[in-house]
Amino acid sequence: MAALEVSGLKKSFGGLKALNDVNLSVQFGTVHAIIGPNGAGKSTLLNAFVGRLIPDEGSVVFDGISLVGLQPHEINQAGVVRVFQTPEIFGELSLLDNVLIPAFSHRDGEFQLNGWSRAAEQAAVHEVAKHMLEDVGLYAKRNMIANSLSRGDKRRLELAMCLAQEPKLLLLDEPTAGMSRADTNSTIDLLQRLGDGKVTKIIIEHDMHVVFSLAEKISVMAQGAIIAEGAPDAIKNDPRVQEAYLGGAHL
Repeated sequence: MAALEVSGLKKSFGGLKALNDVNLSVQFGTVHAIIGPNGAGKSTLLNAFVGRLIPDEGSVVFDGISLVGLQPHEINQAGVVRVFQTPEIFGELSLLDNVLIPAFSHRDGEFQLNGWSRAAEQAAVHEVAKHMLEDVGLYAKRNMIANSLSRGDKRRLELAMCLAQEPKLLLLDEPTAGMSRADTNSTIDLLQRLGDGKVTKIIIEHDMHVVFSLAEKISVMAQGAIIAEGAPDAIKNDPRVQEAYLGGAHL
């Protein structure tokens, strides 16, 4: 059963075809990796999923809902949540407050207007935030200021913020970029636990150790198009992938 269906997606910037007739089907509850060299169109593709850009042609359908033309907050309310290349956190706030903000916002989509005013919901939302920080191993640091964290912990905090929104589709754009190997392995373990098969995950990643540890299916992009797709073992041995991604070197 497909959670996400992408058909004929095109996006050009001047004469550059950033997305060139992309077709993609992501099955419910799976981990689907998208790999490719810099400039292949991977982040542009995610931007089209979350409403940060409008494609020139094509469709993006998630859980039966057409996402093209929706505002980013509407797509978020539909259950699509994105983790960015650089952690997007509230640096001057505590870790707990960082998680409370999206947790309240998810409840009614109107956090700035009345999210904090509903006293009856505050205890329940605080409990959600507590569990999210526990899940990512940061509860002991809940009162620390977010800017004081290491990059690896900032990434974990962002994951807690995303999980507090109860995502159905989690988009992870280079979730281990800049991490040490120890932090990377901890993040792999965390992502393997998250969702328990109920959250569909799409991962963009350059670290093949991460990709082959997590992905059940891999799509390979080059020059705005998907050039290969399949199970990890098939992708490892595909000469087109080796040529496009590593200049002929074996993955």
